[in-house]
Amino acid sequence: MTHWHQATPDDVLKTLDSDMAAGLASDQVATRRQEHGLNVLVESGGRGPWRILWEQLSSAMVVMLIVAAGVSAVLHEYTDAIVILAIVVLNAALGLFQEYRAERALAALKQLAVPVVRVRRNGVVQEISARDLVPGDIVLLEVGNHVPADCRLVESVNVKIQEAALTGESEAVAKQTAPLPDEDLPLGDRLNMAYMGTVVTYGHGQAVVTATGMNTELGQIARSLQSVATEATPLQKRLAQLGRTLAVVAVGIVILVFVMGVLRGEDTRLMMMTALSLAVAVVPEGLPAVATVALALGARRMFRRKALIRKLAAVETLGSVTVICSDKTGTLTENRMTVTILDVVGDRLDLTEVLRQGRPRSDARETDDVVALRQQVADCPPLALLLAGAGLCNDAEVTGDAEHNGLQAIGDPTEGALVIAAAQLGLPQEGLLASFSRVAEVPFDSERKRMTTVHRINTAAGSVGQVSAALWPIRELDGDHVAFTKGAVDSILEICDYVWDEDEAEAERWARTLAQVLPGREEAR
Repeated sequence: MTHWHQATPDDVLKTLDSDMAAGLASDQVATRRQEHGLNVLVESGGRGPWRILWEQLSSAMVVMLIVAAGVSAVLHEYTDAIVILAIVVLNAALGLFQEYRAERALAALKQLAVPVVRVRRNGVVQEISARDLVPGDIVLLEVGNHVPADCRLVESVNVKIQEAALTGESEAVAKQTAPLPDEDLPLGDRLNMAYMGTVVTYGHGQAVVTATGMNTELGQIARSLQSVATEATPLQKRLAQLGRTLAVVAVGIVILVFVMGVLRGEDTRLMMMTALSLAVAVVPEGLPAVATVALALGARRMFRRKALIRKLAAVETLGSVTVICSDKTGTLTENRMTVTILDVVGDRLDLTEVLRQGRPRSDARETDDVVALRQQVADCPPLALLLAGAGLCNDAEVTGDAEHNGLQAIGDPTEGALVIAAAQLGLPQEGLLASFSRVAEVPFDSERKRMTTVHRINTAAGSVGQVSAALWPIRELDGDHVAFTKGAVDSILEICDYVWDEDEAEAERWARTLAQVLPGREEAR
């Protein structure tokens, strides 16, 4: 079956001889692994040390140097021959060292990138390497999981998957389990499928593996990329052209000097030696070494900026780029959003110059600007409440250290931006949940256009970051629970009757906004 999205979950399980409750048995796994192989993308273009060395020695300029060294040896110019060969060896060794190290680093990164997945086998949930998945495995998907293979969803609880790496769509796609009737749907419209290389950003569910390794959609892309022939870089083309030109010049000098000398009656052997000496003198022995050293230094500088150069010539190629074309969705960047402005009645805080991609300007320690912003939030209860709501009414998870390593969010990009802003300004998610534990929630849906979470107020939980004093409106509530809601502006204003602020001018401004968004409303208090 090739069109898995058209089949029902039961039909998919039946076709793959799998069971939703028990998963695959051990003997089934062994048989299918032997048939389908490991769940990895096979790289046909990998370069070993001998291939890298051959690439270093087969360029036109290096071949000319080797020929020049041989000619020098024939002419008994052993010092010149040794110097030229030393330059060749140094050039090859430097290129081999730099590029082989890059290949090793890439191989190590690929090993680290292999995720661990939860599957159901023999009736038991197990954690295994994604490399060991086979078609028919029942995979458990949760927020933050990388989809390890192409799968057909058989259970979905508000599952959303970020498919930007595969389809270019920047927004996470809501998934379902119902079959889709159209046969030739594009990948982005197959809402009951999950593909290798994508990320679960919301909800949880279960899926049955339909394809692994090079048989996945990502594997087909990898195969097509590996079939593309490599092209010489601009520098390699220019050096090759220079080498050919010098070779022609050298041959011309040999012929011209030898013929003229013989015509003048000079000794034939002497004229041959003289002509060959002049030909060797034409070869720029230091050029390949200088070019390789310059490229190696450039690769090292790029490495300090967290860019790994696989081929030295790529450094010069990057420098030759004049136009970079990218799409508008941001999928060629980190696909990450950032909070830039906090705006509540009477108070506005601009974070544009301070918070960049979820971290301070200094990666080593928090800046004075961040400390000042935290204090400003601590002195302003409305801002603190806004950030508390952003951190609590949120399903994204935060990893990292705000003060040293920076913060990373796992989940929906919008929710990630909100929870990172709250953590960066002194309201970390774990501290908020300790004081206001979630007891209920109403997930976001397209009809309601808002999300609501209900939290129990735990007055014995201690302080929350540096702004716990600013959260007194919550802690002084008569009840022991509080609800936070976020969503579309019209949906939020529709359920609002009051503007909390002592500034009447600001209250009137928001009342006018409310009247514009909801013209049927006669009054806003």
